[in-house]
Amino acid sequence: MRSFNHPAVWVMCIALLSPVASDTAMAQNTVEIDSIVALVDDDIILRSELEIASKGIIDRIRQQGGDLPPKSLLEKQVLERLIIRRLQLLRAFQTGIRVSDADIDQSMMMLAQQNQISLMQLRQVIEADGEDFAEFRQNIGEEMMTERLRQRVVNSMDPITETEIDILLASEGFSTGEYNISHILIGMSEGATPQQITAAETKANNVYQQLEEGLDFASAAISYSESQEALEGGLVGWRDLNSVPVMFSDAIRNLRAGQMTTPIRSPAGFHIIRVNDYRERSQVMATEFHARHIMVETNDLVGPREAMEQIREIHQDLVDGVDFAELAREFSDDVTSANLGGDMGWFMPQAFGERMEQTLTAMEDGEISEPFQTEQGWHIIERLGEREKDVTVEATRNKARANLQQQKMDIEVEQFLQQMRDEAFVEIRLDS
Repeated sequence: MRSFNHPAVWVMCIALLSPVASDTAMAQNTVEIDSIVALVDDDIILRSELEIASKGIIDRIRQQGGDLPPKSLLEKQVLERLIIRRLQLLRAFQTGIRVSDADIDQSMMMLAQQNQISLMQLRQVIEADGEDFAEFRQNIGEEMMTERLRQRVVNSMDPITETEIDILLASEGFSTGEYNISHILIGMSEGATPQQITAAETKANNVYQQLEEGLDFASAAISYSESQEALEGGLVGWRDLNSVPVMFSDAIRNLRAGQMTTPIRSPAGFHIIRVNDYRERSQVMATEFHARHIMVETNDLVGPREAMEQIREIHQDLVDGVDFAELAREFSDDVTSANLGGDMGWFMPQAFGERMEQTLTAMEDGEISEPFQTEQGWHIIERLGEREKDVTVEATRNKARANLQQQKMDIEVEQFLQQMRDEAFVEIRLDS
């Protein structure tokens, strides 16, 4: 967490307090002093931070072949994002949210695994791109803190009820199609005056007119939008109509790819939404397995090593020809399946955890696994069968639940960030 105890500030203070022997000495000892571009509560944002963040956005726009907005507009947008990020970090720190080195290490390891490289190779890639690895780690930690803060906001929401899901599924407006959309927001603070509302509407109409005249939507979002995804060119991604507010779904329902809405008024401001693409959701199929297993549970009385020794003895009995069902009835600690000879019935593999899923997926029907460990204990499993099941109904219901949650989450997080911004002390010194 940065504060006024910043190296650049100390350099500035020393430079102001040190005596100057002569003009020649001053010229020889001149150093470039990092300037402050914004005060954010008890913290600061430096010109160097703004330039680094702006460079990242500019590089991405160029890689994507987009048009660069004027430097003044881009810096204003990037600085606003830095302010919101800094406010989130301050609020997270004040409310006791912490991220340990072990948390960051785990996140880095997952990032390396996703890219199918080692942690050392990840570091080499980062440094080859000209980034400082320590700063990269710090950014990962800060992103984890802001995500945990937003998750607290989401966790405070009322849970989605089955009745809400039923109502959504029964509504005429429920859609199974998905839209890839982009978004521009001309924001207004809560309790905006009529003059502020008029100014926001005029700005939104002006942006819409520029879009009509051929301005690239992504460039317009980067230059003018105040939404969270502004610096990504306004790209929201794939959403179905049930996961966005009704005023938006009604506006984009009949749009084709490439078309956009006129400015739409909401409590947050004025929105322009562009449909980039559309797709229908098809039938959802899922793989189910039929299996039976034997489990030796680990607990206060039976430690992992003792459980491992027991499961190995059971496995040897299986190798020697003892009946699986007989051993399950006698030794398995899974009370649900033990009396059934270890039979687990048909189930989706992820229902019993990642290790169970990986083991079953790698097996053939009729094959008995080697002993393996999960959080519950040690297991032996026999795969009896595999089938495809139509889970469209379950998937549609789960999707409806996720959509309702997404609607509430978008509104809650946006309002939280806007309120936090309105209540904070922020002094922008960009012009100087």
